[in-house]
Amino acid sequence: MAEYAAILREALAGFDGRIVLEPGRWLIADAGVLATRVIRVKPGGMRDFLVVDAAMNDLQRPALYDAWHEMAPSHDGLRAEAAHDMVGPVCETGDTFARGLRRCAGWLLALLPLWASAAPVDRHAEARDFDRAFDATMARYRLPGLAVGVIEDGEVVWTRTAGELRARSGQPVTPRSLFKIASNSKAMTASVLARLVQAGRLRWDDPVVKYLPGFAMHDPWVTRHMTVRDLLVHDSGLPEGGGDLMLWPEPNAFTRADILHGLRWIKPAYGFRAGYGYDNLLYVVAGEVAAAAGGAPYETLVRREVFAPLGHDGCRVGEFRLADAGEVAQPHMRDGERNVPIHEDGPAVPAITSAAAGGIRCGLDDMLAWARNWLAPTPAQLQWLGPAQRAEMWQARTPMPISARRRAWDDTHYFAYAFGFRLADVDGAWTVSHTGTLSGMYSAMVLLPDRKAGFVMLTNGEADAARTVLTEVLLKHFTAPAKARSVESYADELAQAVAAKPAHAPVPDVSARHPASVAGMRPWLGVWRDPWFGDVSVCPADGGVEWRSRKSPRMHGQVSLLDGRHLLHWDDPGVDVDAWLDFAGTGKARALRMAKIDPQGDFSSDYEDLAFAWVGPCGATPP
Repeated sequence: MAEYAAILREALAGFDGRIVLEPGRWLIADAGVLATRVIRVKPGGMRDFLVVDAAMNDLQRPALYDAWHEMAPSHDGLRAEAAHDMVGPVCETGDTFARGLRRCAGWLLALLPLWASAAPVDRHAEARDFDRAFDATMARYRLPGLAVGVIEDGEVVWTRTAGELRARSGQPVTPRSLFKIASNSKAMTASVLARLVQAGRLRWDDPVVKYLPGFAMHDPWVTRHMTVRDLLVHDSGLPEGGGDLMLWPEPNAFTRADILHGLRWIKPAYGFRAGYGYDNLLYVVAGEVAAAAGGAPYETLVRREVFAPLGHDGCRVGEFRLADAGEVAQPHMRDGERNVPIHEDGPAVPAITSAAAGGIRCGLDDMLAWARNWLAPTPAQLQWLGPAQRAEMWQARTPMPISARRRAWDDTHYFAYAFGFRLADVDGAWTVSHTGTLSGMYSAMVLLPDRKAGFVMLTNGEADAARTVLTEVLLKHFTAPAKARSVESYADELAQAVAAKPAHAPVPDVSARHPASVAGMRPWLGVWRDPWFGDVSVCPADGGVEWRSRKSPRMHGQVSLLDGRHLLHWDDPGVDVDAWLDFAGTGKARALRMAKIDPQGDFSSDYEDLAFAWVGPCGATPP
């Protein structure tokens, strides 16, 4: 705009008068199509007329400015006839859409790309709406930090950040601040594989064992038939969140080799390719397939195949120094009325096993650039990933269940998983999206490809409901403005639904527990082993009995008794749901099973998939 104004000042220097301009019509660019059809052919003296069911009150520009718009028939193969003028029925002398148009036999559906809108979008009004939703979300959910950006017509039209990187630090969140994007990392992992497919380094239908000979699932037949494609679409048969205890809580000592070995011990919850069950372990395997095919570690490949060519200079994966990364948001949990930092980064941030499933960090600027690459790719970005592999990335693979809320709020009839993306219809519009959830960090990216529009949300607080509400408000701006509701309206409805929801099973009050005695626990003391989770000790400590994992050091807690059952209460509240401990058997046939005390707890706390056997007494080194 500054350049445009400078040109006008130079051209009109010395002019004594008032000039009124509307540059918005030129700036808005490609904004849609007008669909119309021929309703009558009217003979004329010099040329016949095609009368259509649209007029200058639908599109003013041809009549007012003699503007030209491309016409296209509804389908190919129609026979061209003599040239005609296309007109509307409002004004015989001025209501002309096109001159010299060759009519096609039969009815014609003309599509006119509207290179300038007849009613320019009021960006100021939009910004006020976005600001209002942003402020209401921050206030309602008292988030420590929030970063949001909106894209329209392939361009970033609004961004906003607020809050702090760490509560009470005074360090503000900015568009460059790094957040854990969690499972939004999955699309980047899938893109690395797509790049390798494009380069001929692997094929989507290659068996996984071609690249990882030691890979095995519980069923040998599935092992042989699992393909690279299968790793990305959540239809493997693994239980929801199966094996996630090898990934979280972090940090832990599980390696990617442990995951490859442990998968064979996790029993399927349903048949291979028979349904949807969200998992993370197979994305870790996908990262290892990429490493084998690409000849470099996963982290190196992400930097080489995604960050570098797309200019995501701020994003981080793998080990890095906190001081070198600039602004890094820390996760938080709610403690009464306060946001409290949890699991804070040290000076050296280590590489993590879960990187391919959810270990990438990016700021708002880079995430918006990532989104624009999918919505309005430049020629260079189409060289980075061509149309064939982009189509593979967004092809529906696994049908997903549609919640009652999604049906009610979004009128969704179609929901499916692709390669690191979820596909759905929302109010009749096609959306491509994903969310990311880690303890104290939430993200969302929602794209509307047909409109080259979308938005990104990043926060460093407990924000499940906040994310649900804000994304819904932003979605309605694009898909159904007439159905727009406020943050408060959605938040109230969500809170009422949670309050009214009947409990599937009452969650016990753990404050009523009392410590288990060493004497009472004597038959169960010792070292226990699960074939994929490894060893845990149930041994005397500090006058009581402690449960401690060998490979997941944050997973330790005191064994208590509650309502006649053994209860494991974690010392670290960030570990997640407390667990029941059920001991059985005698001698070497002793067994230990676990279960969440809250059946609706996070599926990543997959205690139910563990099956421990007693392998030795406390203090001994088990074989």
